[in-house]
Amino acid sequence: MDYEIFDLGDVTLQSGVTLPGAFLAYKTYGKLNEKKDNVIIYPTAFGDTHVQNEWLIGNGMALDPQKYFIIVPNLLGNGLSSSPSNTPPPFDRANFPQVTIYDNVQFQHRLVTEKFGIHKIALVVGWSMGGIQAFQWGASYPDMVERIAPFAGVAKPWPQTYLVLDGMKAALMAAVRFDSSKLNQLTSADMRAVGRVYAGWGLSDAFYREELYRELGFDSLAGFVAGVWEDSFMKMDPHNVLAMLWTGQNADISANPSYNGDFDKALKSIKALACIMPGSTDLFCKADDNEYEAKRIPNAVFSPIESIWGHFAGRGINSTDNQFIDDNLKRLLALGTNG
Repeated sequence: MDYEIFDLGDVTLQSGVTLPGAFLAYKTYGKLNEKKDNVIIYPTAFGDTHVQNEWLIGNGMALDPQKYFIIVPNLLGNGLSSSPSNTPPPFDRANFPQVTIYDNVQFQHRLVTEKFGIHKIALVVGWSMGGIQAFQWGASYPDMVERIAPFAGVAKPWPQTYLVLDGMKAALMAAVRFDSSKLNQLTSADMRAVGRVYAGWGLSDAFYREELYRELGFDSLAGFVAGVWEDSFMKMDPHNVLAMLWTGQNADISANPSYNGDFDKALKSIKALACIMPGSTDLFCKADDNEYEAKRIPNAVFSPIESIWGHFAGRGINSTDNQFIDDNLKRLLALGTNG
């Protein structure tokens, strides 16, 4: 096991449901300094674990473990933190309660403060659903977070974002003829269709038109869809996926008692220096939506990743995109703050 567990105990979720024996899986890189002010939080995205975040961590990079103490908390529902697949009855599988991004960030805050005694965060950074957690950190703890850098992630599921996630959910619901009482019959084989649904959204039309999948070792579109999308999704637990889809569809940073649904107010409350990096050809976490958000955050820079890799411009696969993200993070971390 290359990660640690933080026991949360019995937690009351935003829904009002109590989840007993909840826990957060996390991994740290580097060392916490004496002042406890060299902290970077880097939450995981939908379906990812801490391992998928490691491409952005390294000596000489912005997220340098020789300089920073980097904490990568795993999203609830991803199979490592409390999830449908690892929670005992009565909250196992389809009975796992609804967990929000607000819940996730509150639990991460407990990890940071209770486990490490940290009260100042230099940066919260993340891709996709990791990005929305960065926004949520900025909105939930504006006096604690000095910088945020969401890439290919929005601060709420805009209509297009919501519908893409809904299509993925529908592929699983169709496997049980939309009968929610039969959800526990789902198996990993039913995830094949989810992978196919997502294949058209994860990358851009230009990526497919220019056959960039050949650079990844696939000689046909069918081979790429089967070898990447079907294969990766069939490795996921369907109940974990349903839980994370719900989290994503309800991930509005203003949907909590602090802001009562006032999205613009939540954005304006973020005091952190922010670098917002959408993928220029992202089909469902749209650059236009990020631009709206960036304009309402007082200290935000809007810096699109000019790439035909769509949503996956932030996935750590394409070296040019990776360099752009790392360079922007270095610039952001070099900026002083008033805190």
